[in-house]
Amino acid sequence: MDFSIWTEKYRPKILKEVIDQKHVVERLKSFVKESKIPHMIFAGPPGTGKTCCAIAIAREIFGKNWKQNFQETNASDMRGIDVIRTRVKNFSRIKPIGGSFKIIFLDEADALTSEAQNALRRLMEMYSDVTRFILSCNYSSRIISPIQSRAVVFRFKTLSEENVFEYIKRIVSGEKLKIDKEALEAIYLISGGDLRKATNILQASAIMRKKITKNTIYEVTAQAEPKEVMDMMNHALNGKFIDSRKILKDLLLKRGISGQDIIKEISNQLYRLDIPDKEKIGLVERVGEFEFRLNQGGNEQLQLEALLAQFSLYKK
Repeated sequence: MDFSIWTEKYRPKILKEVIDQKHVVERLKSFVKESKIPHMIFAGPPGTGKTCCAIAIAREIFGKNWKQNFQETNASDMRGIDVIRTRVKNFSRIKPIGGSFKIIFLDEADALTSEAQNALRRLMEMYSDVTRFILSCNYSSRIISPIQSRAVVFRFKTLSEENVFEYIKRIVSGEKLKIDKEALEAIYLISGGDLRKATNILQASAIMRKKITKNTIYEVTAQAEPKEVMDMMNHALNGKFIDSRKILKDLLLKRGISGQDIIKEISNQLYRLDIPDKEKIGLVERVGEFEFRLNQGGNEQLQLEALLAQFSLYKK
């Protein structure tokens, strides 16, 4: 039995295999062709190809020696100045093997403290002749200006539904699975364009059964189906508060779906309600208020029931 993790098994090995991000990949290919790269910052949402692009660059430039010339560090785990002064600095000063430079990849670099980033800036200056730094982050604005001025910034965009389908079908074909279109759509909605999350959802679903359906996806991820949430909201708007409360209790207590996930789906479905835009605006404000209450530790059932009551009042 194959126990491999699909996020690693199907990770693109070369830049050509990266899903979409053509505006980034084409420029990176030019760097690789010349075997010369600058310091770089990869900015964008999670699961859009930042890490796999960094590894693909190392594979294509260094060939069989890529692991010796590539160091990956997750800056969110070790975000202080010590990791820069020890682990990163020590690797920076080592002579590259079979090449003119080596690569240090700092994942989630926007989690580094300002002191650590200033120490990193100094290393980028001192060892630029033998080391190239690639920083990955969700928000480039959290990287200090002196580092941004020393690096080329590449912005990764959220992947479209077609992009996610393309990647999932690649795995489905490789693992000889069966999946219907509704299941593919469910994976995209839940993952939000994050290929890493989409792959994990698919693998978890495949463990349960070879034929993957929409119900399998929502069962594995413990997410509320959009139709259920829409029915709950419509019952509340039509004055059937008890019926809407019954659906809510089923989602919370019988299915174990978190209140945060339910209110997130309420927010997604709110714009599809058949009510005037003025009423939608008021309900959006209310949803935001109750989401804040949940974040502050409010009782999930009590707060969501109160939100459904607000839906009934708005309709009146």
